[in-house]
Amino acid sequence: MKIIRCPDPSGTPVYAALQSDGSALRLEGCIYDSPRLTEERIAAPRLLAPVMPEVIFCIGLNYRKHAEEGNMPIPENPVVFMKSKAAVQDPGGPIELPRHLRSDEVDYECELAVVIGRRCKNVSRENALDYVLGYTCANDVSARDWQRARGGNQWCRAKTFDTFCPLGPLLVTRDELPDPNALSIRTVLNGEVMQDWNTNDMIFDVPSLIAFLSGSSTLLPGTVILTGTPHGVGAARKPPVFMKPGDTVTVEIESIGALTNPVIEEQV
Repeated sequence: MKIIRCPDPSGTPVYAALQSDGSALRLEGCIYDSPRLTEERIAAPRLLAPVMPEVIFCIGLNYRKHAEEGNMPIPENPVVFMKSKAAVQDPGGPIELPRHLRSDEVDYECELAVVIGRRCKNVSRENALDYVLGYTCANDVSARDWQRARGGNQWCRAKTFDTFCPLGPLLVTRDELPDPNALSIRTVLNGEVMQDWNTNDMIFDVPSLIAFLSGSSTLLPGTVILTGTPHGVGAARKPPVFMKPGDTVTVEIESIGALTNPVIEEQV
């Protein structure tokens, strides 16, 4: 099933399932508890992020070629950081370049996002995908100057500014995407392909990440996991390429779709 989230005529967010003819039928009930497909057609004036996460876990340095471009050793365990829910941005919504806590080195990072559908703890790698609701595209927007020089040797400040977690355009349920580690993934900036690789290059695949994050820790329905980015990030280019006002950035993932956001300056 391909699921969208959009506002109804009153502005209330609702879920709907896309149909083969391009229409959308409203889903009734909790999205994490076998929602019922109705016959009510939904007109989507605009798309919202397909889920509003409970928590956002992010994995750094999880593609081999990305580790190589940064001259970083392959990690022994997943490198984990977090984003605030307030960082979530809708498809088509602007990415705001920080100006109050200014950054002039804001980078793109295309990522496959995993949405947990059932409460889980201490799951095995073999059973991990049973707990997945589905997958969507994410852009792990990153302020490299705050990540490197000003962030106190941790990444959360650099990666959790408002609008730094675009998600969308839709959620593809796991039954339609049986192998999340066999998908082409890329970033297009102003029409130029910047990242173009495959999720099979992950150091820790999706089942391994779920097993690791659920170790001695409960993952709630609605937990979102950003699974890392491939090589080609702006900071690693010579010269570096950072996003600027007026840019348009798109994350594309095979079998999911394209997540596009304009880039503007924060108004302060």
